[in-house]
Amino acid sequence: MTNFLIFGPPGSGKGTQSVKLASEFNLIHLSTGDMLRDEVAAQTELGKKVEGIMQRGELVPDDVVIQMIAERVDSNPGSEGFIFDGFPRTVDQARALDNTLAVKNTSISKMLMLEVEHKELVNRLVRRAEISGRADDKDVDIIENRIKVYKEKTEPVISYYKKENKYLPVNGMGDIEEIFNRLSKALADCIN
Repeated sequence: MTNFLIFGPPGSGKGTQSVKLASEFNLIHLSTGDMLRDEVAAQTELGKKVEGIMQRGELVPDDVVIQMIAERVDSNPGSEGFIFDGFPRTVDQARALDNTLAVKNTSISKMLMLEVEHKELVNRLVRRAEISGRADDKDVDIIENRIKVYKEKTEPVISYYKKENKYLPVNGMGDIEEIFNRLSKALADCIN
């Protein structure tokens, strides 16, 4: 089983690229953001619990996200591997993910880090809000808060995977296909 993290700040293209890579390499795409938004839209108990947290651009509690991820991994026992998009966001989540995968005799192969300039991130998120209507992308102050929270809480995860020798930066600037080609090469090099 081969497992990858697609990592980067909000607006870096994680979701778009993860879906394309999962299809190209026959991996299962797991997006915590999508899973949580689905729960909110369905107004499940979990969705009601996390809706306000997400609207403020804050991180959903670790135990909630870890349980949701573990259930998804368990529900796909015969898969060739996973692409984790938007998870882990904290070092505690990274350790919990490592423990969850270790029980299944697998691990994270690489963290592919999309590197994108700040101004480009904001522009992408504003454009995405106009196209998709995603509420968490409409307000520039919320966008800036999401990027700030990412830097404060999520960037330490980079150090965690660097220490594990699993960190691989990838240029996230350019159009979707250019970025996809760079990521595909990086993924193929890791698999082969």
